[in-house]
Amino acid sequence: MRHAEAEAYLETTVFNWYFEPERGFAGDIQLLFDEIAAEKFEAYVSDYVIEELLKTKDLPRQKQLMDLLERSHAVILRKSEEAEALAEQYALHKVISETHYYDRWHLACATVHGLDAIISFNFTHINRLWTKDKILAVNQLNDYKPISIGLPMEVTGNENV
Repeated sequence: MRHAEAEAYLETTVFNWYFEPERGFAGDIQLLFDEIAAEKFEAYVSDYVIEELLKTKDLPRQKQLMDLLERSHAVILRKSEEAEALAEQYALHKVISETHYYDRWHLACATVHGLDAIISFNFTHINRLWTKDKILAVNQLNDYKPISIGLPMEVTGNENV
């Protein structure tokens, strides 16, 4: 394993937005992947990210997404009963509804593996203040450490801080 300053879980939207510069944040996403390549971050994904990427119906885009995943050298976290049990706790406590199971699984997988942060552009279910507060409470209730949820620019380029 590489020695990195932080361990960041890359949620599916990070890969999608990399190829959609019109959404904004293109420079920040590129800097994130540059810093991963420079080993400032250890990148993690899960089987859940891979499943979502493989659901992309546009085959050329799917190939781009999978190539980016491979270039990131992300550590792949496997599904586990522990992560799925925590994801169910998130549903039970109404953090994220049962219908948005991938979103719950991303959060739970990163949490049970003790990662520092989740990088996400999912402003509907994951990267929003209410979810961050609820995740903190449910994680504490279930004896897991807090996890940060943010955008690439919140974790990159901090050498002068």
